[in-house]
Order: sequence, then C-alpha cells, then structure tokens
Amino acid sequence: MDIRIRPVTPTEHTTLGDITANAYLHDNLLDFGENDAYLHELRNVTKRAASAEVLVAVADGRVLGGVTFVPTPGPMSDIARPGEAEMRMLAVASEARGRGAGEALVRACVDRARATAGCTGVVLSTQRTMRTAHRIYERLGFTRVPERDWNPLPELDDIMLLVYELTL
Repeated sequence: MDIRIRPVTPTEHTTLGDITANAYLHDNLLDFGENDAYLHELRNVTKRAASAEVLVAVADGRVLGGVTFVPTPGPMSDIARPGEAEMRMLAVASEARGRGAGEALVRACVDRARATAGCTGVVLSTQRTMRTAHRIYERLGFTRVPERDWNPLPELDDIMLLVYELTL
C-alpha cells in the first residue's frame, strides 16, 4: 500500500474526527466511554488544525488515520517544554491497522520536528494499554521518561499518562 502523509484538508476534518474518536472508543481508551468529555476534543479536528499541524495518512484516496503535530509549546501542547515538539491524538482506522500508517505518521512528525528551528526533541503522552503504539515509538528511538508521566484528571487517581521522548 502506498501511504502518503500530508496536511488534513478542511473537507476531511469530520472523517478524521470520526476515525480518531472511534479508535479511542473501540480500543476502550476513554474512561467514561461515550460520555467522556475528551471525545469531543478527539472529534474536533477544526480546533486542532487552527493551532497545530494535523497530518493524515492517505492511500487509495482514503484517509487511514491522522496525528496532531505541535511544533512548539502552545494551546495544543500538554507536556512540551521549550525546544520540544509534541505529538498528539495518533489514530488509525481499525480496517487500516497493520499497514504502516501509524508508523508513517510518527515518522512524519519526527521529520517535521527535525526541520523546526530550535527543536531538540519530540514528546508524547500515551496510555499504558497502547502497546502497539509503544512498539512503534520504541522502534523509532523514543524512550520512556517516567519522571514526566502525568495525570490529566488529578481528581481521579487511577488515570496516568506515560511520556515518551525522542532527542533529536
């Protein structure tokens, strides 16, 4: 399959929002399922695209998945420090998994980070259960940084996001 990575177009916002939301829902990554407040954020590609780069993996005229690339700390970053880019909301449609789209999206973010003046690294947050994604990150040279793990909902003790980083 010939996968191409490019910026999302406005006509693809709904498609990518659905892919992202469905991936998180079907993989049981939302603590409150359909009632999880984060579901709205996952669907809102228009908001992400207004303050970050949203990339899509496309093959045979179809959007297979996407990722949000945040080149510098800002409104769409959760954990990036000065000099770091951040990757967020990596998702691939269930029927397109295992074909290299996820890895191609991660590689595209790393390439963009390397092309960003002053960028010294890429960081991302992930859940413990996202083992397939962890294997991609580790294969591409990302390492775990447990001291940067964080809880997006401090009122709930059992939610902890793992942090990976890649030094450029």
